[in-house]
Amino acid sequence: MKKLTISEMNRISVAEYHAADKLPLVVVLDNVRSQHNIGAVFRTADAFRLERVCLCGISCCPPNREIHKTALGAEESVSWTYCEDTMKALHNLKEQGYKVYAVEQAEGSMTLAESVQMLEKQVAEHTQSPLAIVLGHEVFGVRQEVVDAADGCIEIPQYGTKHSLNVSVTAGIVIYSLAQPLLKILNNKK
Repeated sequence: MKKLTISEMNRISVAEYHAADKLPLVVVLDNVRSQHNIGAVFRTADAFRLERVCLCGISCCPPNREIHKTALGAEESVSWTYCEDTMKALHNLKEQGYKVYAVEQAEGSMTLAESVQMLEKQVAEHTQSPLAIVLGHEVFGVRQEVVDAADGCIEIPQYGTKHSLNVSVTAGIVIYSLAQPLLKILNNKK
């Protein structure tokens, strides 16, 4: 088995990325303080060709050297917006028809597997709305008022001694999982 070279991977250009269809998924960062975590979210958003990243509150915006260190240029391909108030960002998304889910441990949350099953059913029935997932501060998580405003919570089951995952790791797990059924939408457009 031989590793592929960059040229063998047939990656699209930034211009082609901008013109390409995107997965109907927005990542909202609610007061994420680490620029490295923000950069990692951009890089994951690029990998799965998400619609955009919405940076809120204290979340730093590109151009930023620290974001670029982990984004490796994905901050130039992935569309992004900034909204000082996460609640206003959620309100705007809901007005545009998005279903908003906080990724948080909460009473009544659904597991990631349950959310994927729900999404697969909606995609199959053509009843799926565009989605937004909210990821929170590295220590405090998604703020309670944001959880209250969300349509629901998605929780990644954990079995060790720690009660949380790094926000960029969480983003990768959730984006990958939700992208699988959403890719069917893009594939049906071809």
